[in-house]
Amino acid sequence: MKLLGETGFEKLKQFVRVKPTFGTCAGAILLANEVENPKQSGLGALDISIRRNAYGRQIDSSIREGRLGNEPIEMVFIRAPKIERVGPDVKVIATEGDDPVAVRQGKVMAATFHPELSEDTRVHQAFLDLITKPNV
Repeated sequence: MKLLGETGFEKLKQFVRVKPTFGTCAGAILLANEVENPKQSGLGALDISIRRNAYGRQIDSSIREGRLGNEPIEMVFIRAPKIERVGPDVKVIATEGDDPVAVRQGKVMAATFHPELSEDTRVHQAFLDLITKPNV
């Protein structure tokens, strides 16, 4: 947030209003409506509350099995944030235990884990589907 500055933050806010956007980990934090630990402004692109570093420090990073819809999927968590509240217009697309870890609202998607660090491409395919078939 500090590196973006006020001008960068506003430009990014305008971008996510008109373009399909996918944020992972820190990107999920940026896209959130509410951010805690510490409290800060988000872009407000997703009606979620998110807590930074909720699963611990770097040493607490882990690979876990979660669910993408009803299917198992490998998830890599690195100092991951936790989605603590999901608004009524937000669709949960992946979970780890009882926690939502990937969500979608309109043309914006976010994951608290790193799908790019797994060989499984289904999360990225879900984003591509959001772009090409927005009503799916």
